[in-house]
Amino acid sequence: MKVVVLAGGISTERDVSLISGKLIYQAMKRLGHQAVLLDVYLGMERDDIDGIFESEEDFAADIADIREINPDISEVKARRKDGGKCYFGPNVIRICQMADAVFLGLHGEDGENGRLQAAFDLLGIRYTGTDYVSSALAMDKALAKELFAANGIPTPAGAVLKKGQAYSADVPYPRVVKVCKGGSSIGVYIVKDEAEYDAALKAAFGYGDEVLVEQYIRGRELTCCVLEGKALPIVEIAPKEGFYDYKNKYQAGSTVEICPAPVGPEITRRVQEISEQVFRVLRLKKYARMDFMLDEQDNPYCLEANTLPGMTPTSLIPQEAAAVGIGYDQLCQKIIDMAFED
Repeated sequence: MKVVVLAGGISTERDVSLISGKLIYQAMKRLGHQAVLLDVYLGMERDDIDGIFESEEDFAADIADIREINPDISEVKARRKDGGKCYFGPNVIRICQMADAVFLGLHGEDGENGRLQAAFDLLGIRYTGTDYVSSALAMDKALAKELFAANGIPTPAGAVLKKGQAYSADVPYPRVVKVCKGGSSIGVYIVKDEAEYDAALKAAFGYGDEVLVEQYIRGRELTCCVLEGKALPIVEIAPKEGFYDYKNKYQAGSTVEICPAPVGPEITRRVQEISEQVFRVLRLKKYARMDFMLDEQDNPYCLEANTLPGMTPTSLIPQEAAAVGIGYDQLCQKIIDMAFED
């Protein structure tokens, strides 16, 4: 099978996406597929595109490990010789149309807000993961929270603030301030007083025009992936310092992750049920990951859904799949197979 693994882009999760893409690409090669790894934004400036899938070169050779800080997107944009007027880099659409399927290794707004999926639908390009409608619903944390509340899904109380409006919010301290359309905990701040709140708002508005202010839930962090509508074993996430931020997510040794989570069968069942409900409410397809906080009274609160979960060495869906006997390569094959299911 000819497979394009699409990664990179210009979201704050660019580096994470490149590592996911590298590992997926390597898995596709081990599985015997003719695979090409493409940066969706930088593309591939070359003339010998027609035989690209038969090439013996290693398209992942130059991808480095994830750094402790998110990437400089302005530097990435400056590398486009055409000025980046089109989101898709040179030859990206052409190569994707030549493939049997595109494995989306993108994270953040680039791949999870539904625009890319809608474009591929119009272009007749088959891709992995959920569709454009569910991607858009899940990416907008404020809209997802409204749908959670309307369908009885427990979620922290919160308020949406827009840039330029009054910044008051009827949420007690400590609060969580987060950009509405982001990921990898970039633009997320836990604040305990007015001074920290003002600083966090200023920083969060640097990532987008809408910010979500939420009730802080003190307790344990959990996550649960849903594969083809069925919940996998849940994971408990315990950062050694602070909360599950960008550094703790992607630097090896920063976080202790336990799968299956040691929370007992009743809580496990409840989190899995809520995860499957979120999957249905947001009209998700194929696979997704739901993040939770479990408070000190063992009440679970769903924070958000991730439509293209990470596939890095420290990512969670590979761990959950492994707990039910699905190895990394097998998981990648299953995801690509699902792209051919109506």
